Amino acid sequence: MRRAIFPGSFDPLTNGHLDVIKRSLPLFDEIIIAVLNNPDKTPLFSVEERCLMIEQILCGIKNGDCRLIVDSFSGLTAHFAKAKHATAIVRGIRAVSDYEYELRMALMNRKLEPTVETVFLMAAEEYSYVSSDLMKQVFRLGGRVEGLIPELVESKMREKLK
Repeated sequence: MRRAIFPGSFDPLTNGHLDVIKRSLPLFDEIIIAVLNNPDKTPLFSVEERCLMIEQILCGIKNGDCRLIVDSFSGLTAHFAKAKHATAIVRGIRAVSDYEYELRMALMNRKLEPTVETVFLMAAEEYSYVSSDLMKQVFRLGGRVEGLIPELVESKMREKLK
């Protein structure tokens, strides 16, 4: 079984995240979308809300033979991966600045759990500038995020920010 985790805050889930998930499907038998509960941040959506939205959105993705699971965790990504018997951590990279950060994280994860590899996927060009924080900022200031986040997420953001 080739099991991977795709960790992140997903606050909110973007079409860039979905692109990485879709392109990961042929590489693994199972991917756990691992929603991070980070007590140092004040998220727009609770962990439970994020998990539910992701589950609803993933229902519409054709995943072939790959099983998609949504789970949440606190603490170290490497420890979560090991606890879930994952052999890989999937990470998306948008730019050189992402690479520098992700390389440090990958090396630390390897130090903590040498049996878990990190797999980097380059962001699709149309999502190379999209981040959850940027989507929240643009949305709060009245900008259009259409095509950059799933419709369900945009609807939930409208409800949340009324």
